[in-house]
Amino acid sequence: MTKSKILFEKAKQIIPGGVNSPVRAFGSVNMDPIFINSAKRSYIYDVDGNKYIDYISSWGPMIFGHCDEKLNEVATNALKNGLSYGVPSEVEVEMAEILVSAYKGCEMVRMVNSGTEATMSAIRVARGYTGRDKIIKFEGCYHGHSDCLLVKSGSGTLTFNVPSSLGVPAGTVKDTIVCEYNNINSVKEAIEKNKGEIACIIIEPVPGNMGVVAPNIEFMSELRKVTEENNIILIYDEVITGFRLSFGGAAEILGIVPDMVCFGKIIGGGLPVGAYGGKKEIMSVVSPVGNVYQAGTLSGNPLAMEVGIAVLNRLKNNPQIYDDLESKAKKLEDGFNANIEAIGTKAVVSRFKSMISIFFTKRDIEYYSDVMTSDTAMYAKYFQGMLNRGILLPPAQYEAMFMNSSLTDENIEYTIKSNLEALKEI
Repeated sequence: MTKSKILFEKAKQIIPGGVNSPVRAFGSVNMDPIFINSAKRSYIYDVDGNKYIDYISSWGPMIFGHCDEKLNEVATNALKNGLSYGVPSEVEVEMAEILVSAYKGCEMVRMVNSGTEATMSAIRVARGYTGRDKIIKFEGCYHGHSDCLLVKSGSGTLTFNVPSSLGVPAGTVKDTIVCEYNNINSVKEAIEKNKGEIACIIIEPVPGNMGVVAPNIEFMSELRKVTEENNIILIYDEVITGFRLSFGGAAEILGIVPDMVCFGKIIGGGLPVGAYGGKKEIMSVVSPVGNVYQAGTLSGNPLAMEVGIAVLNRLKNNPQIYDDLESKAKKLEDGFNANIEAIGTKAVVSRFKSMISIFFTKRDIEYYSDVMTSDTAMYAKYFQGMLNRGILLPPAQYEAMFMNSSLTDENIEYTIKSNLEALKEI
């Protein structure tokens, strides 16, 4: 029995499902999880001594790869000054200055400890500012596990929803409306049916939680227009995309600026962190200035701030990193597509900048309904084939691969070669 198997059996006795986040259970790929011992640059190592090229990158934040020496030095020095103060520190102000200067439309920002906390807080602020209760989210866009966002849509393109998790009162999600990503008509219909009642629309401008789905620029432009016309706050959930796709996030790439934004992942360099911000008049309703309450003892803790500042400054001073990351992703995309065509596999590759997914379907990926046609059983076999060749992909069809700057040409070429072999097997 492997060490990973022994640890998993032990963990299941004391941790629900043996994991601290569901996707880590590897249930979607029909196998037990591997347990990780360490990571360095583009590689991750399990407790059984196996080495894998890592395309998860801790779900995005390890943009420079694992165990970066410069960031480790920053973290070590920060430890010497203390982990948490519970009162203000200078690094919190420095972090806020970087975020505000980097992101258009973000004039004030509040630090939190996770992406879930950021989106939950942003929605509360939007409701407090507008005095309205209803919100719109999109099918397939994930914004964390706060109650009002744990919903699923019905048979139509939009619907009032029932909770998709036990423990969430039906009344908590009665004001959540789900629309179809990249379908502006579903949004307009929802707004028309709920005129003057919608506080905000929250969206992943580039979804990464149903696999990668590229945004339709006309859809995003119309979304901005319709929210402005109806005085609805537009919230970008850039927990994944912020500072990964560009220094100004998806908003910079699309050229479409939201009223509020949520950050996470990269701004802590891999440490638990999040933030939400927006226009000054909106953020001024947050306590202690306004009456929308939100707090957190560890928010803006100095360790996460110091490491996050180092990451953001490095990205700002080395903008070519973004071109390098996209180049790596483009090389993978081209290699995968060539393999798919050569073998005749029913599969498509979906990429946006440095985020990439492979779907086992013949349909082009534009809508959530396209995503749902993918053969998840085939993905599970593909995942196992790649893992057996020393490549760690997301252990679920509906997640994204993330490039990091430590990936070498040799890593990419070996991954393309392995992709061909794994596709032949299935």
